[in-house]
Amino acid sequence: MAQPAWQDPVPLALDTAPVPAYGSGSLADLLPTLVAGQEVPGFTAVIPELTPADRNCVFLIDGLGWEQIKAHPDEAPFLHSLLPTSRGSTGRPLTAGFPSTTATSLASVGTGLPPGEHGLPGYTARNPETGELMNQLRWKPWTAPKVWQPYPTVFQLADAAGVHTAQVSAPTFEQTPLTKVALSGGSFLGRLSGEDRMDVAAQRLAAGDRSLVYTYYSEVDGKGHRFGIDSDAWRGQLMYVDGLARRLAEQLPPRSALYITADHGMIDIPFDEQSRIDFDEDWELRAGVALLGGEGRARHVYAVPGAQSDVLAVWREVLGEQFWIASRDEAVAAGWFGPTIDERVYGRIGDVVAAAHDDVIITASVNEPHESAMAGVHGSLTPVEQLVPLLEVRS
Repeated sequence: MAQPAWQDPVPLALDTAPVPAYGSGSLADLLPTLVAGQEVPGFTAVIPELTPADRNCVFLIDGLGWEQIKAHPDEAPFLHSLLPTSRGSTGRPLTAGFPSTTATSLASVGTGLPPGEHGLPGYTARNPETGELMNQLRWKPWTAPKVWQPYPTVFQLADAAGVHTAQVSAPTFEQTPLTKVALSGGSFLGRLSGEDRMDVAAQRLAAGDRSLVYTYYSEVDGKGHRFGIDSDAWRGQLMYVDGLARRLAEQLPPRSALYITADHGMIDIPFDEQSRIDFDEDWELRAGVALLGGEGRARHVYAVPGAQSDVLAVWREVLGEQFWIASRDEAVAAGWFGPTIDERVYGRIGDVVAAAHDDVIITASVNEPHESAMAGVHGSLTPVEQLVPLLEVRS
């Protein structure tokens, strides 16, 4: 029955938000499961469907979610053919974690920890020590990496246990703080072309009796942000990366398992006022807000002291039918950031957390002009953003 026009809007219930499968089927569970099968001490296989292999290779395609592969069999025939192999031939995806964004997901992959522990809980987050917003992808303003993320990576622990460990990626990533806190350990081999990365990854996989190799490709995500996933530019990148995946799969040495995954999916948002709510132009949403963090579909909202409850109430009233709107404690209790939250991480989470349910984003046209102009976006808890493949090829 239609809601009477005079009736107050009913906010989305928080228990309707899908919670990432931390501890059994999230990105944070992948490397611990693989190295447990390689007998690296201190790890347990928590994705039970995966069979151990002596040589493991993870190919992470930035921005290529489960639903995008399913929807594009013509552009990605090889990847699409592997869908039944996902997650140990169960045909099921993994979940990225929250927010479903690159810095958070890469830290989850590399450390084997959920965001509440590794401490990169979004695209931007407040540093409680300085009160400034910290961009965790670009690492600005500068923050001591090992203070921000103190845990060792799975690569470091595997390397120390005698597993031949390597990362093969673009040379520009070698010295970035995000690489250091999330993906370092063993050897870094920088290669410019995708084809070279696939060839070198296969070579490094063959170089040890037990090997762990990670390789990465970013431009599917890049074209999606700029042009949207309903664009020829994006489809061209999908066709290209499909060929890269096939190239790597055809070179696997004996006793190897290749896992093709992603850090998040993506959704296109129309360029209209109903779909793009501009925080910088909305006095109601700005009231009582000291800092706006996160990104369009996963916002951390930091209130001025004493205004937390008022900000929560206004955001629920204005946006609660389109976003899951939670207080920090509600988001923590719901498990959005993982089963536990480190003390140093608690204050990085917004006083209010807004996760998009509908096809809508919260832009900031003045303070975030580049991000506000993106056609394709991600970050929230919806399946199109959360679900990522774990396609498998074995030799």
